[in-house]
Amino acid sequence: MPSSCENIESPPTTWQAWLAVLSVAAGTFLLVTSEFLPIGLLTPIADSLDITKGIAGLSVTTPGFVAAFAAPALTLLAGRLDRRLKLLCMTVLICVSNLIVAFASDVTLLLVGRVFLGVAVGGFWTFAVSAGRRLIPHASGARATALISAGISIGMILGVPAGSQLGEWLGWRQAFLANAGLGMIVLMSQLVLVPSLPVHQSIGLHHLRALFTVTQARLGLLTTLFLFAGQFAGYTYLEPFLKTFTGVDQLTLTRLLFTYGLFGIAGNFFAEIAADKSIRRAFIAMSVLLGTTILLGGLLVLGPLSAYLFSAVWGFAFGAIPVCMQIWMYQAAPDNYESGAALFVSVAQIALALGALSGGLMIDWIGPSDTLIVAGVLCLIAALLLDGLSKDSKTNPIVVPMK
Repeated sequence: MPSSCENIESPPTTWQAWLAVLSVAAGTFLLVTSEFLPIGLLTPIADSLDITKGIAGLSVTTPGFVAAFAAPALTLLAGRLDRRLKLLCMTVLICVSNLIVAFASDVTLLLVGRVFLGVAVGGFWTFAVSAGRRLIPHASGARATALISAGISIGMILGVPAGSQLGEWLGWRQAFLANAGLGMIVLMSQLVLVPSLPVHQSIGLHHLRALFTVTQARLGLLTTLFLFAGQFAGYTYLEPFLKTFTGVDQLTLTRLLFTYGLFGIAGNFFAEIAADKSIRRAFIAMSVLLGTTILLGGLLVLGPLSAYLFSAVWGFAFGAIPVCMQIWMYQAAPDNYESGAALFVSVAQIALALGALSGGLMIDWIGPSDTLIVAGVLCLIAALLLDGLSKDSKTNPIVVPMK
């Protein structure tokens, strides 16, 4: 029997459905731009508020910690509330967060604004990915997942570099103000394009607990923990690393972030194709590529040209990872996917926050290069876990009885 997240009316006509998915993807673009915008602005934020770069990095870790608790909590509290309304509320919270940060006079207000964003991150990611599979017929579900996940890379290719450059021209506060204005446009598009997404039964704790009985789901969550911790221990402090060890100026830094995002989009859609043939092989290969690239970045001396190659391969590898993760979790429990998405978001955000926090401590204590080495090792541990523990693991989808 299908769970509450699958028990819906027939999807709308194809063109309407894809427009709706695009508006949700615009929301992921806005969300990722908001979440990672401080990465390209850590130095001016730290200088403006008279704090260290490590303390400024709390603007990245705070949303992650909040989102980790918000994702399952909002899933349980949502009850039978229309998922369209939930998505709209999360978009409003993103706008509010950007406004608070833009006018923050000290680090306390900065972090208050990022708490609001953390709630939005937890709620939006949980409902956005599952909404994509509800809006589109099952055969194209992976394509909808890839498109929504592409918002991650597009946010990095356009949003984060553009925000970084805008911060350089006008100031970091104006970058957050511009993002709030973009959020209003995204909100209007979702109001027009996203149809009602009713549910006929609320999700309870038993839905969440049931996922831990599935080997593939447990392994997916464990792997997510290592991959996201490694990724964001390194990526959060990519700006000071590139500036310190390659001597790039702000314009070149923007181009490197653009390169990262551009190849991340390619990685999104490569993962969709590769996962269709073998999700296990695709997941392991991208994890190895991610870990190796980050590790070599810490071990080797990067020049201007090699910095572009480094950014491109890193972006491609991580662009593929969220798609692989989400398809992996969907295959583990297709009839309990909204619960799976909530746990995935929770674990990913805990790992993101821990990774960024530990990266901030390491960059202040041991420097950027050693931080990248540790980050790369964490990602390679994830690849080893996948290779060793998933050999005999088969997709074991579960159906949670409705109560």
